[in-house]
Amino acid sequence: MNQKTEKTNPKVAFFYSLGQIGSDLSWYMINTYLTVFYTDVVGLSAVAISMIMLIARIWDAVNDPMMGAIADRTKTRWGTFRPYLMFAPPFLALFNILTFTVFPVEGALKVAICMICYIGAGMAYTVVNISYGGLINRIAKNSQVRMNYVTAKSIAASVLSMILSAVVMPVILFFSNTMKNGEKAADAHGYFMTVVICSIILIPCFWLCAWKCKETVHATKIDAPAEKKPIGKSLKALFKNKYLLMTVFCVFAGACGAMARMSMLSFYVIYVVGSFTMIAPIYTTMTVCSLLGSFTLPWGTKTFGKRNYLLILTFLSITGLVLMFLVPADNPVFLLSVSALIGLTMCSGNICTGMLADCIDYGDYEYGVRDEGLTFSFMGFGVKLATAITGSVTVLLLAKVGYVPNADQTETAKMGINALVNLFPAAVMLLSVVPLFFYRLDGKMDEIANALDERNGGK
Repeated sequence: MNQKTEKTNPKVAFFYSLGQIGSDLSWYMINTYLTVFYTDVVGLSAVAISMIMLIARIWDAVNDPMMGAIADRTKTRWGTFRPYLMFAPPFLALFNILTFTVFPVEGALKVAICMICYIGAGMAYTVVNISYGGLINRIAKNSQVRMNYVTAKSIAASVLSMILSAVVMPVILFFSNTMKNGEKAADAHGYFMTVVICSIILIPCFWLCAWKCKETVHATKIDAPAEKKPIGKSLKALFKNKYLLMTVFCVFAGACGAMARMSMLSFYVIYVVGSFTMIAPIYTTMTVCSLLGSFTLPWGTKTFGKRNYLLILTFLSITGLVLMFLVPADNPVFLLSVSALIGLTMCSGNICTGMLADCIDYGDYEYGVRDEGLTFSFMGFGVKLATAITGSVTVLLLAKVGYVPNADQTETAKMGINALVNLFPAAVMLLSVVPLFFYRLDGKMDEIANALDERNGGK
């Protein structure tokens, strides 16, 4: 395969995007509803939930790189990463269902079972997600073609997000049997049946992705003898890869800013804007514009380069956040317009996936070590770490600014909420782009690809 003449295959793009749909079907319920399920249905305390999340994140620090290393060293007739997309999804579906199952136990045993199920779901998700991420370097050699496939999965994620946002809660309520104040309320049966449906659908999504996304790009000569790679050598090479470290930091800091804002945005709309009814229009506007922004990724990354387009989108997002902080929140047209601008930039995280794929080629070119799975595990852990940090820090900061639940907020508290939702994420996002000014890979990818082709005999 010649990387200069390689073209984007629409069929491969479609089936590759199904892997993202499978991933999101798995993690949407956990990311969106698990906390309220634990508190309102299972009856866990905030301390117990925090302990479960903390232990899970500590285990991720070991589990994610370990799985990446295992995947990189897997050699089968189906390839390196595809076997995990074939055989792991049923286990992911099973642990998702167990995570939303209420077991007839109490006390410490209940906490322990919830923790085992949640960590099991996280481990199964790690297996498929790291393998799915590493697959991008095995289905395409050309940097821009890889970016086009990343765009396909970004579009699929945006479309699915709109669908799930609209249908999941109605489905939960449809299967629920509990009534509260004359209306249906979410209960254990509703959550369980909804997760069962999502889990059943995700399995064929991964299978179809594995079926059509063949590993046609070979990292080394096909007839080269197999070489055992010590994990220490791989880790040493990854930490020497300056562009990889820049990209992972950008992912981590960018995720901190984005997640901090999204977790607190409802507080801003309810207490600063002063309107429950504006929540749906603002969220919908951002989701739709995020989908539109995804369609710009091939054009933007090809025209400006990945780094420069990521800088453009990030600075546009920061501009929107600062405007929303400075301008009084009493004009719905202004709020929706700025939300549209911010929504258009929300696709920027997908550029980092394309950059990470380029960093893998650079590591192979510069140090002779190519570990797709281990590399993508760094990115996955960065996102998980950002989730854990923002989940704790934002709640603490919310209390610090004087927020009082279910009460009229003071002007000081409103200002603090405004800063927490808009100014704080803007500052973190600004920090995330600092390393990008030293990122120089965009102009070198053709040279790197040609050198790797020559070294590996054009395979």
